[in-house]
Amino acid sequence: MRKIIVLDTTLRDGEQVPGAKLNLYEKLEIANQLKNLNVDIIEAGFPASSAGDFKAVEEIAKKVGDKVMITALARAVKSDIDAVYHSVKHAEQPLIHIVLGTSDVHVQKKFRKTREQILEQGVEAVKYAKSLCPNVQYSTEDASRSDFEYLWQTIEAVVKAGATMINIPDTVGYAVPEEFGELIRKINERLKNLNPDVILSVHCHNDTGLATANTLAAIKNGADKVECTINGIGERAGNAALEEVVMGLFLRKDYYQATTGIKTTELKKTSRLVSSLMGLDVQVNKAIVGDNAFAHSSGIHQDGLLKSRDAYEVIHPEDVGVDDMEIILTARSGRHAVKNALAQVGFTNYTDEEFEQIFAKFLELADAKKEVYNHDLFHIVQSTIRRDNAEGPELKDLYELADMQVVINNNFPSASVKIKKGDEILTASNVGDGAVDALYTAIREATGVELNLLEYKLNSISRGKEALGRVSIKVSRNGKNYSSKAIDTDILKASALAFVNAVNMAVVDEMVSKREQAVV
Repeated sequence: MRKIIVLDTTLRDGEQVPGAKLNLYEKLEIANQLKNLNVDIIEAGFPASSAGDFKAVEEIAKKVGDKVMITALARAVKSDIDAVYHSVKHAEQPLIHIVLGTSDVHVQKKFRKTREQILEQGVEAVKYAKSLCPNVQYSTEDASRSDFEYLWQTIEAVVKAGATMINIPDTVGYAVPEEFGELIRKINERLKNLNPDVILSVHCHNDTGLATANTLAAIKNGADKVECTINGIGERAGNAALEEVVMGLFLRKDYYQATTGIKTTELKKTSRLVSSLMGLDVQVNKAIVGDNAFAHSSGIHQDGLLKSRDAYEVIHPEDVGVDDMEIILTARSGRHAVKNALAQVGFTNYTDEEFEQIFAKFLELADAKKEVYNHDLFHIVQSTIRRDNAEGPELKDLYELADMQVVINNNFPSASVKIKKGDEILTASNVGDGAVDALYTAIREATGVELNLLEYKLNSISRGKEALGRVSIKVSRNGKNYSSKAIDTDILKASALAFVNAVNMAVVDEMVSKREQAVV
């Protein structure tokens, strides 16, 4: 089975997204995580563009380039090639990446030169790069819109000049899978006859949503290497998403007869890091790494999953670093899902009539608040069938936001909260770096639950009238992560409710664990 080389260009093509500029330390953090992910090559930047980018590439080569090949982009000019070489030379395996267009649009309109002039420029650039570094990649920009015979003439010439990798970009997302696959097949056939040691690579953009499909079609037709970005970020509509290409091969290695060396359990962690540092949210329904990628809210799907997970799950969440699939309790959930949720939190001793009362109350609450959490089930059960000897945790153990006040100013943003726990009222006030930080610090102090905030998001829904707060927390005493959501017309209240919901999830989990241990 072929092993496909994975080049990650998040720090070069990905950083070209407007507003996604990273500083040196953020680039190093991402590069280290890409190393943990076990990518084969990191394209660390465009060093000729600025002194800052040169320094970042240089530091990545020094600190991450012990086991990962490091490259950076150069135009086919001597000064760019020098900048790449002097920044990547500190890596154990440096690679110079040269790009020059081959389509008539680029040759005639962008460069305003002849085909012969561009070909000669590319050859001279490769020869010069080869005199500095043994590994040289040549990218035929806009290859998918190029005349094939001129494209091949260019490839043949730069290979003879010393190029060790040939990259075929679909620069503007023009290609379709069948056509792109055939292009790669023809090039691969000729390239292997010319020099079987040269690596054939592809770099696909997502302008029409086909970047992953085109990349996989290229692999099927002989491509040895793929260039991708985390979360599919990049110019315009982005690049082929690394996680999609990798898991496409993972799931259908029987079809592609190819695999990668990527440590797939690091995918979700890498996605979150890139999203956080670049300030680019991942769409919730994004394949593999979206928040809803392994979440199920349809009653039909939930019933099928609870009977057999392979009914609706072809990739296991733990394979990509997600703890487990998530069954979201909504008004669309069926009786099977609700019974399963009740059992998970310790409620199993009820009659059929009592369950119908619970289910009716559940639907009423689901219509009102859209999503129902485990701690909400306690309220439902206690208000319907609670008996002196009923099993299950007590409501007195759960927290409820009773009141809150936030003062926003430039110097000392502060928050005061009143939290209800059973008949007890807990209060706390604190300051923070901002309104949300002050609010969460006060809630943490009032509840006394030691936890760290891992992720916080706020989105507008319902045409801007309501805010959706999302949080992920890690609880110190059990080391587990919990994620929760809440909706309110007040953005700060939505944030606070989401945080309290996450705390209650941790409390419920610990109570259930204690009961299970007691039974054992």
